[in-house]
Amino acid sequence: MFSLTGFSRSKEDESKVWDVLIIGAGPAGFTAAIYAARFGLETRIISRDLGGNMALTDIIENYPGFPEGVSGSELTAKMHEHVKKLGVDVIFDEVERIDPTECAYYEGPCKFVVKTKNGKEYKTKTIIIAVGAAPRKLHVPGEEELTGRGVSYCATCDGPLFKGRKVIVVGGGNTALQEALYLRSIGVDVTLIHRRDKFRADKILQDRFKEAGIPTILNTVVTEIKGNGKVEAVKLKNRVTGEETEMKVDGVFIFIGYEPKTDFVKHLGITDEYGYIPVDMHMRTKVKGIFAAGDITNVFKQIAVAVGQGAIAANSAKELLEEWNSKVVE
Repeated sequence: MFSLTGFSRSKEDESKVWDVLIIGAGPAGFTAAIYAARFGLETRIISRDLGGNMALTDIIENYPGFPEGVSGSELTAKMHEHVKKLGVDVIFDEVERIDPTECAYYEGPCKFVVKTKNGKEYKTKTIIIAVGAAPRKLHVPGEEELTGRGVSYCATCDGPLFKGRKVIVVGGGNTALQEALYLRSIGVDVTLIHRRDKFRADKILQDRFKEAGIPTILNTVVTEIKGNGKVEAVKLKNRVTGEETEMKVDGVFIFIGYEPKTDFVKHLGITDEYGYIPVDMHMRTKVKGIFAAGDITNVFKQIAVAVGQGAIAANSAKELLEEWNSKVVE
């Protein structure tokens, strides 16, 4: 569905010193690219995919301008089209490390070298990190071995494979309820498992979920996922009574939150104890010239928030570049 724009220019991209490199092509990264390009900054995005978690969402109902909702894949395509129209290419690769050069922290002007898993190196004056966060895992026996064999973190991707079959959805937030409703809508036999006695999802989703009549088991956790080459059953434990049971299922869909993907910048000292990147109101990190936006900053994880932060980060990068340029002129 998405074109791989960017590969043909890799040599040129490596030889340049960019004004801003944006790491991540989700809503924060796309928005940062739109604003940076409109500011006249030499801009590229580096990302291993398009849309991040947004692209995996079946229906988005709380993004302004889409009263009937919009699919995550459609919104991703529209954002990608927007940045391409402004001349910003996406380099499909994964960043492995960022190294500051020719600068002391907070004393710029800086240059950074961005190294990727494909062995490429890109030089840039500023960086906006917008990599988002990956689905959190249960960390129970059988989960890793059976991922892709019945264990999934994306109902939109894998749900159609389970039509007419029995699955559980694990979680109690917005995503868990949305995905359970989606699975039910395409003919999957769904039961929801939640570790607490009540949901954390928005009231409108809870009301819709209740109307759908999806079976729910509360105060219960999954302790093991069983199967020989594919998911066959799960072990469950009631957190109140301690009772353990086994349920035969064909699939396990896990939606229990997210974990930041920041191993590539931990050596810079800009992450907190949980791996997120703290920022100030201007999206600045502890390293001058590096900004962050979106879910990676551990804010309210919504597309609208990521979009706003992406715009702020691009503006802050522009202002810093103007400050450095004025000092060069002086």
